[in-house]
Amino acid sequence: MLKPPRVLAIILIILGLAIYWAIARPAKLGLDLQGGAQLTLQALPNPEQGIDKITPRVMESARFIVQQRIDGLGVSEAVVLIVGEDQLSVQLPGVSDPAQAERVIGKTAQLEFRQQRQGTEAELRVRQNEAQQLNLRLKLLENAGDKADPKLIEEAKENIKKNNLAIKELFDSVGLTGSMLRDAVAAPAQVPRLWNVNLTFNEEGGKLFAKMTGELGGTGRVIGIFLDDQAISLASVDVKFQGRGITGGQAVIEGNFQLQEANELALQLRAGALPVPIRLVENRTVGATLGADSVQSSVYAGVGGLILVLIYMVVYYRLLGVVADFSLLAYAIFTYTLFSLLGVVLTLPGIAGFILSIGMAVDANVLIFERTKEELLAGRSLYKSVEAGFNRAWSSILDSNVTTLIACAALFWLGSGFVRGFAVTLAVGVATSMFTAITLSRALLLTIITNPSLKKPYLYGVKAIGKLVTS
Repeated sequence: MLKPPRVLAIILIILGLAIYWAIARPAKLGLDLQGGAQLTLQALPNPEQGIDKITPRVMESARFIVQQRIDGLGVSEAVVLIVGEDQLSVQLPGVSDPAQAERVIGKTAQLEFRQQRQGTEAELRVRQNEAQQLNLRLKLLENAGDKADPKLIEEAKENIKKNNLAIKELFDSVGLTGSMLRDAVAAPAQVPRLWNVNLTFNEEGGKLFAKMTGELGGTGRVIGIFLDDQAISLASVDVKFQGRGITGGQAVIEGNFQLQEANELALQLRAGALPVPIRLVENRTVGATLGADSVQSSVYAGVGGLILVLIYMVVYYRLLGVVADFSLLAYAIFTYTLFSLLGVVLTLPGIAGFILSIGMAVDANVLIFERTKEELLAGRSLYKSVEAGFNRAWSSILDSNVTTLIACAALFWLGSGFVRGFAVTLAVGVATSMFTAITLSRALLLTIITNPSLKKPYLYGVKAIGKLVTS
């Protein structure tokens, strides 16, 4: 087991990294803080495509395709949430033209299986390499944050779009669209830990697919799967299917995918295969000025509450209070950094959850320090009192935090929108407070008591009763 000074050194290093990350990558602000547009969309059944009822699977497909379209608008921190059984809430922070988003979202996704033209093999390889380089360049520019030139980002996106269209021109349409695809699911491959995507077509789609695969089998040319003119997968056809094609209306895309990649591709295919009509229910704009006022008020409330707690802890617990204050500040930094790492979008309810979790963090320290004072008054040594304070308070801390986490899970599972934001921020805060109270406070306090000049009773809020055992 690592000694307390080493544990403290490791935590301080992590704290330094957290501060750097928090400054370099501040957490995202939600619609209510930044201002922008909010759209509410309702999915409608489509009996013509066999969708008589809106199911959770249909809604997840609709949410995915709407998210893809919003990302295409270049809106950062956009959030698309499923609300109820058949509605989507689209939050667009910083967007001043919600009509544009409405037009783009309202379009139906177009999924198409296309056949590669003869004599385009070399050009396709060149285009694929170019696509990799363009996507890498865009990723590097976006990761640069504020340092990146917006014009360069727009230029990179435009080049990617042009390259996608150039790739599409290398393929011929055979009339096989997403409306003929019944299902697409991830399935385990024969190779351990790798996955395929299984496709199922209707009768008409099965015939077109068999004809296309029969012509492509063994030629080296591929099937291009395009979603909204963008190639999401290029699948080759084995030579054994030459002439007869893949019959039965079923096929397997063998791409040696990881589970997440296979699920994402299957979801993209299903999204294009389930074009449910979407009706706009509400389109409203949230003023940025109101968002700025909300941020300022929330910051004042959070900082003011934190300062009052810090002062009280020092006045009442003396040196123990100083330890608690340092742990509390570290907790605030760790929590904020986790918000950034996890991509949490901060909203007013989320900030409320963060402030509430500060109280939970103090509560853990209060339990520990009160137990420590009781042990000191009982005549135990300083070291044993500290150890006993942490050990005996642990069960109470665990019980109170677990019950809070259960409540957070219920809010996240049953709630939506801002309620979920509150649940996430509160849960992250509670989990982090347990870490700082048990690990950081303990390591810091055990390191402090090795100093003989810091073993006086009054430093721990205890009046001398007889002789305090400090060894």
